[in-house]
Amino acid sequence: MRLVIQRCTQASVAIDGAVVSSIGEGLMILVGIEDADTDEDIDWLCRKVVAMRIFDDAEGVMNLPVTEVPDSGILVVSQFTLMASTRKGNRPSYIHASRPEVAIPLYEKFVAHLSALFGKPVQTGRFGADMQVSLINDGPVTIVMDSHLREHF
Repeated sequence: MRLVIQRCTQASVAIDGAVVSSIGEGLMILVGIEDADTDEDIDWLCRKVVAMRIFDDAEGVMNLPVTEVPDSGILVVSQFTLMASTRKGNRPSYIHASRPEVAIPLYEKFVAHLSALFGKPVQTGRFGADMQVSLINDGPVTIVMDSHLREHF
């Protein structure tokens, strides 16, 4: 499972011109899913997301997780293109991206687990829809995580 996490001052998802989800300050997360992803990947990523200290404290130091930012939100959008392989040629291959029958249950588990750890509902896009995603990246702060490439120190 691959995530692109962006700290934002606002983010939204529109479908057919209508806003279906939006947040103010918080995290905009794009999620790519592959067949090898498991509940363990979901748990590891969700725990990292809610504990990641990327928001400023009173001294202006990135020292706070999203759970300690008043009125913060999280917006999660599925994005199969995160699983693109660009090794050969100029046309990305999406062979590693899970098909909907695998991806949808994993995406729903990810959202439910993240909501439980966050302590409030997580906003979402609509799986498989043609979405227009808008955000104002704060910082900019952007973190890329892959559950299959965990850093070990």
